[in-house]
Amino acid sequence: MNNEIKTKKAPVAIGPYSQGIVAGEFAYVSGQIPVNPETGEVVSYKIEDQARQSLNNVKAVLEEADFSLEDVIKTTCFIADMSDFATFNKVYSEFFTGTCPARSCIAAKELPKKVLCEVEVIAHK
Repeated sequence: MNNEIKTKKAPVAIGPYSQGIVAGEFAYVSGQIPVNPETGEVVSYKIEDQARQSLNNVKAVLEEADFSLEDVIKTTCFIADMSDFATFNKVYSEFFTGTCPARSCIAAKELPKKVLCEVEVIAHK
C-alpha cells in the first residue's frame, strides 16, 4: 500500500499531486521549489537561497515520513540556467555530505513560479 506524505513544513501541493509517497521501503518526493512553506512565497531570486530552500523542503518531506537525506539514493535537479550549476552544486554539497546519491541535473526552460531550481528525490530505507 502507498501512503501519502503531508507536512506543513514544506509547501502544499498546488495541483493534482502529493508532496511525496511512501511505497514499501521507498519514499518518492515530488519536485520541491524554493517556496517558504510559512508564507507561500518564493524565498528570493538568488540561486543559492533558492537551492537551500528547495533542499530544506525536500528534507522536511522526507522527515515527515521518517526518512532522512542519508536515505536518498537518487536526485533529479532542474535548474533554469546552467550558468548557476557551480553555485547550485556548492549548496547541494552542504546537504549531501556522505555518500552522495545518484543524480541528474537538467536545464529547464521554465519552472513553476519562474523559480531558478527544483529538486525531487527517491529515498530507500
